[in-house]
Amino acid sequence: MIEFTHLVQNFTEVPREEMREDVVEAADTLRARVVSAITSQPQRTITVLSSLLAIEEELGYIPPQAIEEVATREAVTVNDVWAVTSFYTNFRFTPPNKHIVEVCWGPTCHLLGAQSLLERVQNALGLTEEGDTADGNVTLKYNTCLGACAQAPVVAADHHLHGSATGESVDRLLNKIKDEA
Repeated sequence: MIEFTHLVQNFTEVPREEMREDVVEAADTLRARVVSAITSQPQRTITVLSSLLAIEEELGYIPPQAIEEVATREAVTVNDVWAVTSFYTNFRFTPPNKHIVEVCWGPTCHLLGAQSLLERVQNALGLTEEGDTADGNVTLKYNTCLGACAQAPVVAADHHLHGSATGESVDRLLNKIKDEA
């Protein structure tokens, strides 16, 4: 399958008839997923922010064509949508890696040892901050709250929470992810 990173570069600048067939097909599939994410929201009031959150939940990131689609559907400018996406630092604009590991560093998790877990995860992944591993296997995210304070400290892997995390449990989790690569 074609990589989406090729789709997001100059998407609107290349006339459709000049695109390769597989690129057109992938772009159509991506746009259909964006539209589906926007139109499938359960709440009655749909906003720019709720649409962006739904798109990121569906795709794992916000591609440029999603910005255009949200602007069109919400009857606002592309600049208005970019203003929202740039305000919230947790939005991604490139596809995440195969696995997403999140370390909660909210107050409760912080007090119960999240900092040492975060350092352990970074060292194991060869990262110095949140981001993507070079092998394309893991995206590390810092999360201000995973909503499981009673189980602090908490680490999530691919949206599955692992509470009362220890250095050893994090090592096992990361080894399992590496074994799946």
